[in-house]
Amino acid sequence: MRTEYCHPSDTEPFYRQFCEEELDETGELKRFDLRFSENYNFGYDVVDRIADHDPEKKALVWLGADGEEKIFTFGDIRRLSNQAANAFLAHGIKKGDRVMLILKRSYEYWYAVVALHKIGAVAVPASHMLTLEDLVYRIRKVGISAVIALHDESLHRLLHLAQSECTTLKQIWTIGSNSYRFCNFTKEIEGRSDSLERIPTKANDIMIVYFTSGTTGYPKAVAHNHLYTLAHIITARYWQRVVDGGLHLTVADTGWGKASWGKIYGQWILGSAVLVYDFESFDSRSLVNVMNRYEVTTFCAPPTVYRYMVKRDNINLPHLKHATSAGEYLPPEISRQFEKQTGITVAEGYGQTETTLLIANLAGSKTRRGSMGKASPLYDIQVVKEDGSLSETGEPGEIILVSKKNQRGLMLGYLSGKKIDASSIRDGIHHTGDSGWKDKDGYFWYNGRVDDVIKTGGFRVGPVEIENIVIEHPQVLECSVVGVPDPLRGQAIKALIVLVADTEPCDELKNDIRTFANNRLAVFKHIRIVDFVDELPKTSNGKIRKRTL
Repeated sequence: MRTEYCHPSDTEPFYRQFCEEELDETGELKRFDLRFSENYNFGYDVVDRIADHDPEKKALVWLGADGEEKIFTFGDIRRLSNQAANAFLAHGIKKGDRVMLILKRSYEYWYAVVALHKIGAVAVPASHMLTLEDLVYRIRKVGISAVIALHDESLHRLLHLAQSECTTLKQIWTIGSNSYRFCNFTKEIEGRSDSLERIPTKANDIMIVYFTSGTTGYPKAVAHNHLYTLAHIITARYWQRVVDGGLHLTVADTGWGKASWGKIYGQWILGSAVLVYDFESFDSRSLVNVMNRYEVTTFCAPPTVYRYMVKRDNINLPHLKHATSAGEYLPPEISRQFEKQTGITVAEGYGQTETTLLIANLAGSKTRRGSMGKASPLYDIQVVKEDGSLSETGEPGEIILVSKKNQRGLMLGYLSGKKIDASSIRDGIHHTGDSGWKDKDGYFWYNGRVDDVIKTGGFRVGPVEIENIVIEHPQVLECSVVGVPDPLRGQAIKALIVLVADTEPCDELKNDIRTFANNRLAVFKHIRIVDFVDELPKTSNGKIRKRTL
């Protein structure tokens, strides 16, 4: 076994100043430990240090829906984040304050969030699609004192109403002008000093809070510390395989944890710039054109994006070196079609808002289509049965994370007001709520949410296997399988299907799809009902709402 200790050195890549790695003879990562100072802060120790060494190094390439382009270097991000930090401080925003960022894909997010990190304020990214009820719930849950919002009058109106209901919300900043006399973020940072004396923070301080998608019950506020940024070195280097001087594109807006996975932390630590395509409505052809125009080297997107790409286009991505997917299960048929068109195998990964990358098809190990991959060495991942005992090889159960000493990348806990509740990590175990199994080679395979398992005729059926088969039908664009009440079986298996464009729904096609799938399924897994729908209900970050179905 080859051991590679990565101590700080002028001759070594920048990221190695923060880690120790151990690789086997094939290059597979076997051990990974973080190295950091007690006062580690991404803003000072990553952004500013890169800017000190190479201020012209490209950090962010932003493209607007109307074709406007902006390119930011690390020198730019240091300057703008310092100006923003000085503006926040002048308005009384300080260490520990909760600041909500509703900025979608606006380029201001990147220097605003770095500014908050530098002053020790807690960033709370949120989706631009939230309702008034959603906003009020989140503001009250964690005590939001300020909001920075994109230029959107309807959003401004909701924030004005939310402020009247929430006593903690003292300040609202907007990108550009507004009709409510909110603070103009754009003007406020103009003319501010671009020098900032380091403000004391601790590596274990709360840095960022993400709300879960709320597919089951109310969203929870997940608190992460500054070390969360370093734990994403594995995400960027060994899963997404970004390279120093490359250009990475992750399809996500800043309101969700996926942005932290693919649009800032690990990528910048590795020296890769990120591409932000601020489109208004998704179009796969436009996305491919943008990727080719800017010569994107690494790419990450949810399965929905890959579905549209391969079902509607003949893809040519000559500059792309590696592609990854997470957020939902990627059907093998979609992966096969993408590889056929591009020559690139999509490497799946798995994690949660509460963690960084848990399981993935990492560099050094063979990518297995349909598998989530192997466990990251940051975590101890197990599969357990309902009685709590460990599952045997190939036996399904719940995927759990067993905490270990000096655990990095796992949330501090769920935040409520100023208190962190870590009781969800019961007896040192974090329950993911996801069902899966592990094969003899250590690869994990997804089986669906624990509460999505269909109980039919005395059998337990995971919907993923059925969905994978249905999606292979040439007329099927998207599919979600659920159990519905049935007096004979307890639950009957129902497939809700979105058809590809220009396909006429009819009973004959329903029968054809059902026959196509059932001929390849065990009898107890047979689809009993097929329904065509115009779209599947999704959360604002693209996950299908099984409970709604």
